[in-house]
Order: sequence, then structure tokens, then C-alpha cells
Amino acid sequence: MTQKTQQKAQQVRFVEVDPDQEGQRIDNFLRTQLKGAPKSLIYRILRKGEIRVNKKRVKPDTRINAGDLVRIPPVRIPERGESAPVSASLAEHLEQAIVYESDSLVVINKPSGLAVHGGSGVSLGMIEALRQIRPKSRFLELVHRLDRDTSGCIMVAKKRSMLRYLHDALRQRKVNKIYHALVVGRWEKRKQAIDAPLLRYELKSGERMVKVNPDGKPSVTRFQVLRRFQDAATLIEARPLTGRTHQIRVHTQYAGHPIVGDVKYTPDADNEHFRQLGIKRLMLHAARLEVELPDGEQLSVSAPMDAETEKRLSALADRFAGEE
Repeated sequence: MTQKTQQKAQQVRFVEVDPDQEGQRIDNFLRTQLKGAPKSLIYRILRKGEIRVNKKRVKPDTRINAGDLVRIPPVRIPERGESAPVSASLAEHLEQAIVYESDSLVVINKPSGLAVHGGSGVSLGMIEALRQIRPKSRFLELVHRLDRDTSGCIMVAKKRSMLRYLHDALRQRKVNKIYHALVVGRWEKRKQAIDAPLLRYELKSGERMVKVNPDGKPSVTRFQVLRRFQDAATLIEARPLTGRTHQIRVHTQYAGHPIVGDVKYTPDADNEHFRQLGIKRLMLHAARLEVELPDGEQLSVSAPMDAETEKRLSALADRFAGEE
């Protein structure tokens, strides 16, 4: 922890709630004010009455209003909760990866291999890096998630009001997410949709997995063939109509055509075959996002695959020249 951070942690702070933060739960508000603080610490200081709103004790589910004055006691954030410093190359990459930005929303073409947030052994995620390179931004929060090895469009809200609006749009399935995936084998054009319930479960090792199971949650994905590489592989478009964990990855596996490079759901032999051809990443990319914004603007944002992946696809096309 830096000396500046330590000094700040040793002072009582009084924070006035902005209109954009109205209606937020106090525990969630504190998570943004005390970045890196474990939940247990936040609930402990709430329970002890050290957090006051307008000089009154509050419960974790208390909703705050614009103009409320929140007393935040001095707390020491554990050092391991601090984000690693952002390298100059990552900072430059993230700035160049922005495909859309307004005063309330930014959409980033996230690279494969970068986690969206820190935790579980990851010291620095995309959101922590973004906050570091934009220290003047008062509010930056993930709207949704992408798996670490999935690349492409991800939304970050710059205002609480936009975050609430987009969360509501996601619940109502008003956000269209279009993915591109390279799958093993020949995907038949007649296979245009998969409607199969998905169930999350945990292995003895603690690894979380998903499988098709009648007891799972309803899950539907629509598919379209984009390009064939003879019978070796197919580039497909996937539109998930529901938002389940690993939905596209498990639905393609269920169809008999798992995604190239998927270490969870694709046989090792298939992954090794494509590694020999130079493809060493999960070939799933969030290519486009479509949503109506609060002002009525019809936002449609596209994100290209990175140059190296495009190069590998071109090499694959040369090797398996044939029907498109």
C-alpha cells in the first residue's frame, strides 16, 4: 500500500451521494468507494455502525438518495487486494481497443487472455486496468462479463444510470450479442438453433462446469454458417437468446462441434490438432453488440478479431481451400 493510500485510509471521509447514484444499496455503494475491500470488511463496518448516512446507522440493503451524506470510517485495505500496476503496453492496447465511447458508456474489444476483473489468482483485470489509466473517471463498472479467453465487445458503464439501464435491457433480452466461433468439423446449415437446458455443476477439483441437463435452465442459441474449411472446421455466427454461463461453448459441444481451443469442452486431440496449425487460443469472439440507448440511439458496435487470429484463419483457409 502506498503512503498516499495509507494516509487516505486513516481519515474519516464524508461522501455526498450524486443523483446518478440514487437508489443504490449502501453495500454496493461502499464497494465502489472502498475498491479492493473484501465484502466481509464492508459488512463488518456496517454491522458495527461505523457507516452512517445522514448521521444514522444503516443496514446493508438501505437505499441511498441523491444528496445523502455518507460517513466512511478509516479502513485499511489489504495489500493483496490492490491491483498490479498497468504496463505501458497494456494501457496503450486498451485505449486502442475502444470501439465506441460516449459520456456514459465505453465498449472495448477485449483481447483473449485478459480477465475482465481481478480475483481467483488474477492480480489485474480489464476493469482495474481501465480505472488505473483513467484516474479522473469517477465511475467505471462492467455491464456484463466475458470469459477470460473470449475476445470481443464488452460494455463498461461510465454512469450509474447507464449501468442500471443496460442491466434492465439485458434482463429483458433487449441486448443482441453476436459471436463468431470456429468449431471442429462441418456444421450443417440446417442446424440453425439449439434449444437445450443448461445446468451448472462443480467437479471434485472445484472447477465449475456446465452441461446439457433436463434439470437445467432453458437455453436457446441461434446459429448461422459463415465459412467452411472443408470438413476440418466451420466458422459460425452464434446468437444466444438466453444468457447462461458457457452457453455457446456447451451448445456447440452438444451439437458435436466444440469450439477450437476450448480446454474445458473440446477433446484434447482436437485442440492439439489445431495447435499444430498455429491456433492456440479459444476461438470465440464477441463480434457485435446491438442495443437501443436511453436517448433512442440504435447502437450497433462491431469489433474485429485481432490481426494474429485473422492471419491464422487465412492460413487455415489456404490449407483447406474449398467451399465457403
